[in-house]
Amino acid sequence: MRVNRNKLKLVSLLLVTIGLYSFADLRSSSKNVVDFSIRFLGDNNLFISEDSVNKLLIQNYGNLENRAKEQVVLNTIETIIESSPMVKNAQVYLTIDGKLISKVVQRKPIGRVEGVSKFYLDDSGQRMPFSRHYSARVPIITGKISGESLEDAYTILEYINKDEFLRKNVIGIHIENVGEYQLKFRLENFVVNLGGVENLDEKFKNFMAFYVKAEKDNTLEKYATVSLKFENQVVCTKI
Repeated sequence: MRVNRNKLKLVSLLLVTIGLYSFADLRSSSKNVVDFSIRFLGDNNLFISEDSVNKLLIQNYGNLENRAKEQVVLNTIETIIESSPMVKNAQVYLTIDGKLISKVVQRKPIGRVEGVSKFYLDDSGQRMPFSRHYSARVPIITGKISGESLEDAYTILEYINKDEFLRKNVIGIHIENVGEYQLKFRLENFVVNLGGVENLDEKFKNFMAFYVKAEKDNTLEKYATVSLKFENQVVCTKI
């Protein structure tokens, strides 16, 4: 029976490769973690410190350095890091040379609620506690705070953050009632009565048309309030 030498060589090479890989994997798993590092992704404004993450892990998992790599459960470490109210998600992995690396994405506040309870509203519309490490410069939400009014405030903030002009100039949202919202601008004593959150595109288009004309005429500082509550109208009140 003739043996196909090429096939025999291929099988031999495959067996050697598998053996080397298994040996390397065995040696790797028998090593200890030599270093643990945390990398914060995205915004440089840190609402949680590296020390805080380390402390959280030590309290709930123990010291990671010098621990055998085979004892490290990556999913558990990720879950512990994500239990922090400042963390959106975490990805943890081990390198071949024994370094444990955690990539952390923080939650992002888009509004600051100043009511009986004080907290941030994050970019998912969820409550986020204040941080002792950093204070975000975001629009302040005041007035009659409720679950429904905060949902509307989140809708308004989402719209504002998509527009460069509004993002730079709106500094606050005041809740008169559900469906009655006021926007406070950087201009002193300048308030926009938005009404509800319906037809935001139309309302802000009308507002921008008014704003551009008033700025051109140097009359912005003469107005105290601008109402967008009425369909296809901008109603202004002078100081």
